[in-house]
Amino acid sequence: MIRILIVHGPNLNLLGKRDPKKYGTVTLEQINGTLRQMGEELGVGIETFQSNHEGAIIDFLQKDSSRASDGVLVNPGALIRYAYCFRQALVDLNKPVMEIHMSDISATGVNRSVNILDDVRIGQVTGLKEASYYEGLKRLVEHVRGAR
Repeated sequence: MIRILIVHGPNLNLLGKRDPKKYGTVTLEQINGTLRQMGEELGVGIETFQSNHEGAIIDFLQKDSSRASDGVLVNPGALIRYAYCFRQALVDLNKPVMEIHMSDISATGVNRSVNILDDVRIGQVTGLKEASYYEGLKRLVEHVRGAR
């Protein structure tokens, strides 16, 4: 069975409460529930993890159970602008990475031209609110199945 890690970066624990125009009103728990349901429908195991701390995310990615996964769906949030240790953990994991963002990251924030995952990810889905997760999961699973 294909096994996918879903990593939610800093501040995503506040989904449903923060800036609904940009991120919608769906909570992280609701998103995780839909992703698990999609996993069942796709015949894919899903493991989710969220932290506001880069080091905790790195520790999660370095676990033996994470290393046994087939791919990573990640919403890194602002980590894409400066978190080179996080980037290296994804490189070391050596699994396909699908990057997603609920908002259009090219239109907001500082350092818009910097994305530390540009040469690490296999694809990117942005600007679809919670549907970015769902589309990203479909694309990642297609990629993993095609690589087998």
